[in-house]
Amino acid sequence: MTQPRRLGTGIGWRPEIAEAVERMPGIDWVEAVAENLCPGHLPESLLRLRGRGVTVVPHGVSLGLGGADRPEESRLTALAERAEALGSPLVTEHIAFVRAGGALTASPSLEAGHLLPVPRTRDALDVLCENVRLAQEALPVPLAVENIAALISWPGEEMTEGQFLYDLVDRTGVRLLIDVANLHTNHVNRGEDPSKALDELPVEAIAYVHVAGGFERDGVWHDSHAHPVPRQVLDILADLASRVTPPGVLLERDENFPDPGELERELGSIRVTLTKARARVVAPSGTPAGPRAGEAAAPASDTPGAAGSRAADVAVGTRQRLALGQAALLSALVAGTPVPEGFDRGRLGVQARALAAKRADVVAKVAAELPEILGDAYRPAFLTYAQGHPMSGGYRRDALDFAEYMLLAGHPEDAETRRRLRAWWLERSGPTPPSQRPTARLARATRRVLLRR
Repeated sequence: MTQPRRLGTGIGWRPEIAEAVERMPGIDWVEAVAENLCPGHLPESLLRLRGRGVTVVPHGVSLGLGGADRPEESRLTALAERAEALGSPLVTEHIAFVRAGGALTASPSLEAGHLLPVPRTRDALDVLCENVRLAQEALPVPLAVENIAALISWPGEEMTEGQFLYDLVDRTGVRLLIDVANLHTNHVNRGEDPSKALDELPVEAIAYVHVAGGFERDGVWHDSHAHPVPRQVLDILADLASRVTPPGVLLERDENFPDPGELERELGSIRVTLTKARARVVAPSGTPAGPRAGEAAAPASDTPGAAGSRAADVAVGTRQRLALGQAALLSALVAGTPVPEGFDRGRLGVQARALAAKRADVVAKVAAELPEILGDAYRPAFLTYAQGHPMSGGYRRDALDFAEYMLLAGHPEDAETRRRLRAWWLERSGPTPPSQRPTARLARATRRVLLRR
């Protein structure tokens, strides 16, 4: 396998901390959420960083490579455009599914609004490998995929995480983005040993590493990206860095941003952890330390071997089996349907509440007028709405659907607040392309008439 590009120490670029990131010393590279960027109108902060020679990597969150469907061409095109606009050496995505239902299951399409784990089965691996290969063919630069954090476990899994990732790399030549915070999350939530996972996965395939914080509540670890990096996560980083020098390490923070000084101190802790761990990479004799007992050798090249042919033509039945399982799980999480057999009901309840809370938070960001109009009533009203109204489109559509739901139900009760909400909805719903179905056109026209009253 060819050596990945050296990136150094970086931080997740977010608009809220853009100015602070520009002033931080020792930042070699940044990572930006791909879906939040427009190639023709890149943020001035990113352009200034690029002008100083700082590498920018687009990080996708909505491709759904672990889903039963093939990745959408439009999403792949958008990711490729962002990589080219930023002159990026690679792009990254997640080993997750983010939507389910649709043609493969003859059921309504559902959006999770979050990264959900794929089952570690041969069927899921076959589908993932083909989806990764399709993405690799569509992208102008190498792809790296990230292990995710999970609150829930699939029943009947056939592999450990390390084995699953090793086979994925072996069959596709894809790089890995290893999130050590997610290894800690899965240790707390699923009882998986981070050291064992590192023993099994091909560390030489690592493109870079994520480090982030979270919090524990009632025995469940929540990967919030809104809290300081805990010592346990730094310990896993040290374990990884004692095995191989990661090409890049990045601090992630998505909200609840502290002052720049605290972020710089966290970056300093990461650098110290790496420096101490590197001293253990070389054996006392001065020769590189050998692999640990039971550690497999990394794949030899970036191109898939003979096993890669299995990923080139996944049977429709394989995708359908995966689709049915993912649709049943997602429907239980966002639509209140029965919990599929073998899943932990308590954990699914925790995950369902977390998904609804995230929807409420993101809608409040993309449609900031809603919490302003509704005040303290916004969040409880949205969580009530979310219980019976799964997200079928993006967050902007979700915001409009929520406002429509409120108005048709006669809420809010205050006439002036209701007037403001109705005006907001009418202004932003606007004209849309006419549906091909007469019943859909009639339903939309009826709703607009009712909402104007």
